[in-house]
Amino acid sequence: MSRAPAAARPALFVDKDGTLVVDVPYNADPARLEWQPAAPQALAAVARAGLAIVVVSNQAGLALGRFTAAEFERLRRAVAERLQAEAGVVLTDFVFCPHAPGADGAPVCGCRKPEPGLLIDAAERHGLDLAASWMVGDTLDDVEAGRRAGCRAILYDSGGETVWRPGPMRTPHARYQDWDEVAHHVLAQRPGAPA
Repeated sequence: MSRAPAAARPALFVDKDGTLVVDVPYNADPARLEWQPAAPQALAAVARAGLAIVVVSNQAGLALGRFTAAEFERLRRAVAERLQAEAGVVLTDFVFCPHAPGADGAPVCGCRKPEPGLLIDAAERHGLDLAASWMVGDTLDDVEAGRRAGCRAILYDSGGETVWRPGPMRTPHARYQDWDEVAHHVLAQRPGAPA
């Protein structure tokens, strides 16, 4: 007797620098990690509602030699361990693009946001429902990556976006400056959520 496949799970895809943590350019030192206000608690609320939590990050510093793969791995481990210790959040994954952009700033790979490759790969690996998922990031490249992957997208407006290049795929479904509001919005959109 074969078992029916498990239903795909929705996810909250979260950019790291400027969204989950305060942006310190090219930081790979765990001692310099500082959460955006209320971010761990917001992720905990979303995770309790059944969403997978996946960090999705561009890390051109690897290609540019600003830090090593081993240094970044220590940082990645520190993010996961601190989220679990401080908020009870167990990350489903922490995926990243190690490539630098091209000379024009555009991606030269399929994984650097605004390309949707990281989200699509994580969804395939973990059985995630992209159409029921959200991407939260501090730039319109994050918004575009989410929308191109088939997710809804929230701009966490912490000042990371400086270009504001418009486009239909770069228009967020919502825009907030507060993680409590992000969590409230995502939870209010869940099927069966109280009106």
